[in-house]
Amino acid sequence: MGFIPEEGKALPPPGIVNRNSVWLGVIGWGTAMLHNTLCRRPPLKSGVHRQVLLASIGWFIGYHVTKYENYTYARLDRDMNEYVNLHPDYFQDKEKKTFAEITEAFHPVR
Repeated sequence: MGFIPEEGKALPPPGIVNRNSVWLGVIGWGTAMLHNTLCRRPPLKSGVHRQVLLASIGWFIGYHVTKYENYTYARLDRDMNEYVNLHPDYFQDKEKKTFAEITEAFHPVR
């Protein structure tokens, strides 16, 4: 697909089963079921080939949406890390405090 630039093709591919693929596959299958219902046909038994086709199309689109999503997040992470490396004075480490220094002293009442 032409949505991802060349630099994004170096990323590892997402898993075949991911949330976008599952959701869009179910939506495709549900669309075929809705079409059968609106045409007054038995929803599960008629047009099984159309159900499989629409579920497969939804799965395919979901897979490529996930690839684009992974590329977008990787690009944002790269840009953010580059900014942090260019401006280290804005991102200095704070001194670490213990939990006892943060909370109040505990004095039980008996």
